[in-house]
Amino acid sequence: MWRAEAGGLRLRFHLAGINDQNFLMRDEETGSYWQQITGAAISGPLAGRRLTLVASDELTFATWKAEEPNGTVLRELAADTALYSRKDWDVRMLKAPTVIAYPESGLAPRELMVGLHGFGASRAVPYDALLKEKLIEDHLGSEPVLLVLGQDGHSVRAFRRRIPGLAAADFYRVLAGQSASPAALLIDSATGSEWNFQGCAVSGKSSGVCLERVESIKDYWFDWRHFNPATTVYRAKRPR
Repeated sequence: MWRAEAGGLRLRFHLAGINDQNFLMRDEETGSYWQQITGAAISGPLAGRRLTLVASDELTFATWKAEEPNGTVLRELAADTALYSRKDWDVRMLKAPTVIAYPESGLAPRELMVGLHGFGASRAVPYDALLKEKLIEDHLGSEPVLLVLGQDGHSVRAFRRRIPGLAAADFYRVLAGQSASPAALLIDSATGSEWNFQGCAVSGKSSGVCLERVESIKDYWFDWRHFNPATTVYRAKRPR
């Protein structure tokens, strides 16, 4: 998600085409073309500028509603129902061919990845690996990070794996019935505090402290790799 402004201008965008199988947007004010995944203007008067990232989540509705009970929903227009993609769009897209592929990676072009940017690096974590492991401790560049699956089994968030004021900590999933707090999802090894899906401690010495969020995006492998050529990939640990 990007802020719709650049160069002191408020911009209005519309879908203008496809570039390397990624959407191109065109703003009505200057006619510049913008790459969807990078937020960069690739041609036109604003070429070279980048839109500002807006923090966002890809959550199940139940998780979002629990966190934002007073939130509002942008609903589809009944008159335009025929123009919207079918609800199984994502399932059908897994079988769609691509013109870009990186077979040397050993990954399928449309394998879903959780892509991370930050600390001078980019990292891709297979979504299926996170679904299986539920919690992944990793590094983004030289910085320790944590990816966690929500209680709903679908939503994902990433955090910097440092408790403010302390060195990097190890985290573990809280098993069902092991905590008095229904919000507790993680426990850390440094303070024994319990943490929720928002990355905030709900009990223990760190109660009230929150971990720093790391922005992530779910993307197909071919798309992520094409626009992040220096990316590294998390490889699931093999059981001994």
